[in-house]
Amino acid sequence: MTNVAPTSTNAAAKHTSDAAGKNTIAEGVVSKVAGIAAREVPGVHDLGNGAARAIGAIRNAINQQDRGQGVSVEVGEKQVAADIVIVAEYPVELQKVADDVRRSVTDAISQVVGMEVTEVNVTVSDVFIPSDDADDDADDSRVQ
Repeated sequence: MTNVAPTSTNAAAKHTSDAAGKNTIAEGVVSKVAGIAAREVPGVHDLGNGAARAIGAIRNAINQQDRGQGVSVEVGEKQVAADIVIVAEYPVELQKVADDVRRSVTDAISQVVGMEVTEVNVTVSDVFIPSDDADDDADDSRVQ
């Protein structure tokens, strides 16, 4: 007599990669992934240009942060191209921060989204100087 180990016949437990169908990942999802990756880079203060950051400040005030702010993506069937606009912290090396953002965004899109990245263009639109914000706060109050 031969002993045979029982095998699972549960179809849901089996993974087949040859099933027909198409995967679609929305541009908004790819923008979010890229935005999160860019914000994690040391030396990045914020994303977006002045107008986008002003709208972002309003969103943040009501807890509706736009993680894709400052990110524009073009999504094809298998490839992605991204444009990222950042505000760097002073006094970081701007070229290094831009290169680090490009690397971080490329890795995140490749790993999380699973698509090839053809290019990531990084624009440094401004430099954040902490003392500028401190001066603004002091000038807001006319009386003590």
